[in-house]
Amino acid sequence: MIQLPALQRFVVPRRAETTGELCELCGGEVPASHRHVVDLERQALQCVCHACAILFDRTSSSTGRFRTVPDRITMDKNLAMTSSEWSALGVPVGLAFVFHSTRLGRPVLCYPGPAGVTEAEAPPGVWEALLAASPAAATLEPDVEALLIRGERGAPHLQSFVIPIDAAYALAGRLRVCWRGFTGGDEAQRELDAFFAEITERAR
Repeated sequence: MIQLPALQRFVVPRRAETTGELCELCGGEVPASHRHVVDLERQALQCVCHACAILFDRTSSSTGRFRTVPDRITMDKNLAMTSSEWSALGVPVGLAFVFHSTRLGRPVLCYPGPAGVTEAEAPPGVWEALLAASPAAATLEPDVEALLIRGERGAPHLQSFVIPIDAAYALAGRLRVCWRGFTGGDEAQRELDAFFAEITERAR
């Protein structure tokens, strides 16, 4: 646990429903529904209390170590990508998300599977292609937001959303539990449909 004693004064009183977890920055309790920050040095998500989430949201900058993950979800209704262009991304399943890593200095393209999140061996020019195809891609906050794209085989249109990076990894975790075979199976598809129904509703 990272101990930052100076942050103790920001700890909020104990809430009725807690997870038993502690804030990974100040040591205070975190509620069942809590925020996350990205540790840019380790490229890792950390659970934080409400006070720390607010603090690092306000002080986030290109030179800071921690950045609070925002909670916005936006549907990208203007995605202009064909099935052949999707196939060129080199993703073997019908789902991927991309975010820009400041630590690596480049975009990272990932897809879910039975082992969790896998980084795709993306060909050169992928980020430029996504920027050209998706106006929403240009609005992504580095490290903390991802562009989620769903391209089911045979589907006439691709679905795309800007989502918090923790939501992208949470989806991969949900799918890992029920993934069967190469494409995920029926249960994974139902889980995926439920997730997209959730974010579609939130995007409204």
